[in-house]
Amino acid sequence: MAAFTSPAQWLGYLAFALGVACFAQSNDRRFKLFMAGECAAYIGHFLLLGQPTAVASTSVSLLRSLAALRWRGPRVGLSFMALSLALGGVFMHGALSLLPIAASCIGTFALFFLQGLRMRLLMLGGTLLWLVNNLCVGSIGGSLLELVLAVTNARTCWRLHQASQVSKAPGG
Repeated sequence: MAAFTSPAQWLGYLAFALGVACFAQSNDRRFKLFMAGECAAYIGHFLLLGQPTAVASTSVSLLRSLAALRWRGPRVGLSFMALSLALGGVFMHGALSLLPIAASCIGTFALFFLQGLRMRLLMLGGTLLWLVNNLCVGSIGGSLLELVLAVTNARTCWRLHQASQVSKAPGG
């Protein structure tokens, strides 16, 4: 694991701060801009940690966040999934490389093809893949961020599930 105060870890801490700020935004445009900032910090972080597949996957996520400011639709989502798979194939260097590739594709599919609880559950799966990746590569800020996002998203999923059960109940 890189030293707690290495430049790589400082960029991870910056990604953590931007990621938390991202999910605190109620305005969709600011949400996407903060997410792009988080991805930019992550790119430098993973570059310094020597993780080219994570750099490629995070670069696709950065482009996806910026594109989502302007475009939506299945074609856009499929294009980003294809880009994730292509770059992942180029930079893959072992089984661990599959985690960011899968997380990127899962996140893209969730954002462009699903909504509500199903979208959030799939995003939770992608978050857990990033968490495992970050723990394996020694990303302190990245691991903390994904842990916070996983807990927050799991709580939101539970609340959405409970709300759907109430609405299905007789007289609900």
